[in-house]
Amino acid sequence: MEQNNQTSLPDHIDHRPDWDTYFLRITQLIAQRSTCLRRQVGAVIVKDKRILATGYNGAPNGVPHCFQKPGGCLREARGIPSGERQELCRGLHAEQNAILQAAAFGVSLKESVLYCTHQPCVTCAKMLINAGVKRIVFLGSYPDGLSLELLKEGNIVLERKEID
Repeated sequence: MEQNNQTSLPDHIDHRPDWDTYFLRITQLIAQRSTCLRRQVGAVIVKDKRILATGYNGAPNGVPHCFQKPGGCLREARGIPSGERQELCRGLHAEQNAILQAAAFGVSLKESVLYCTHQPCVTCAKMLINAGVKRIVFLGSYPDGLSLELLKEGNIVLERKEID
């Protein structure tokens, strides 16, 4: 019996997202777990189209989140602009939490891809370079030119994408 290759595919198969879109949409879901009062960020680290680790921004395990502290976000209370004085933040960045999750479970990130809702900051950029990430795909910008410079010098492919 001969199969007809001309049959039309179901609509959901015709509209399957490409891999970058798929993983970027997952970062948006992960970001919904964020406890940051300023910016909700999600990250997923992938190798060979398989998820290795995820992370979102928020306080370290067992430490109160900003919304649980009197006065809330210290950076907000002091009027500190985004991208500056990160040492005054209680939270870890999504990328940092993803790297730490991989480390906690003994997962190597060499030759991996980071998908993130935002461009990494300079601290995260340095960590991602040393972790062996080779490509970063992100949705939104972040005010950190030094990060972009270091990622370029570290031979990391950096791609900003837009998705529906």
